[in-house]
Amino acid sequence: MGFFKRHSRRGSYDLFSTYNYFLPDISDLIWIVVLFLIGMFLGGIITAVLTFLISPEFATTYGMVIMYPVQFIPAMLYASAKSRRNEGFEKGYAIDSNNFGGRKGWSMALIVSAMALAGAFVIEPISMLLPEMSEIMKAAMKMLLDGPVWIVLISVSIFAPFFEEWLCRGIILRGLLKKVKPAWAIVISALIFGLIHGNLWQAIPAFIIGVILGYVYYKTGSLKLTMLMHCVNNTLSVIVSRIPAFEDVEFFAEVMSPWAYVLVVLAFAAVLASGLVIMKSIPLKEGNLGGCDAIDSSF
Repeated sequence: MGFFKRHSRRGSYDLFSTYNYFLPDISDLIWIVVLFLIGMFLGGIITAVLTFLISPEFATTYGMVIMYPVQFIPAMLYASAKSRRNEGFEKGYAIDSNNFGGRKGWSMALIVSAMALAGAFVIEPISMLLPEMSEIMKAAMKMLLDGPVWIVLISVSIFAPFFEEWLCRGIILRGLLKKVKPAWAIVISALIFGLIHGNLWQAIPAFIIGVILGYVYYKTGSLKLTMLMHCVNNTLSVIVSRIPAFEDVEFFAEVMSPWAYVLVVLAFAAVLASGLVIMKSIPLKEGNLGGCDAIDSSF
């Protein structure tokens, strides 16, 4: 009976709760990175096979939606196995909690969605300072967003938020919070988040967004909220890329007067700052990893 009780106390999302007892140390983090690279290699093999057996066009159009989850499967299997081995012997911390400071879930969803939209605009001036993107990189980015809309949305708005948030916030940040100061944990996890994007033009904005996502996760413990923020940010890019008037536009600054652009950025900066103030007001749970719920493993 104790065995069944132990499993009944898992989180509301079985897939999330599979990892509640995995708090990676340095060696685990190295293994996670290595396994992620192996997953990328396997994904590349799948794309090559699709190219050979079907056609390059098919591999380009549908390969991403197939290979994206494959990149994360080895790391997910490792984390799941380690979590199950630790269960019953070590204290667990929920990978997904609801530490909302007394606020309703829907209100938190609205707040973080507004923060995500605001962040996309506030970060743009920083992106404008980066070197001009190479033609090869422009073509690669265009190819990523120019496929069938349902394929792009699955890859960019569903798979990317789910798997990247699982890795960078749910696993890496949650594990680091057990071992280093929260600020360092957030920065390190955001740095890894930037690096997995693989290029300077995505890595710098991703790092900044990753710091915001990390702070939201630290205060709320909610992977659902950071996944939502990630989804909103990515979906905005997809929507803008599908508007004919923005087809050859790289930055919003190109279609607005300087004063109007400055006012818009300042307005969104105020929205983002307000959201961060709300996050700051959420009390942390004593003895826990930020807003993550502690799990009693006794049975």
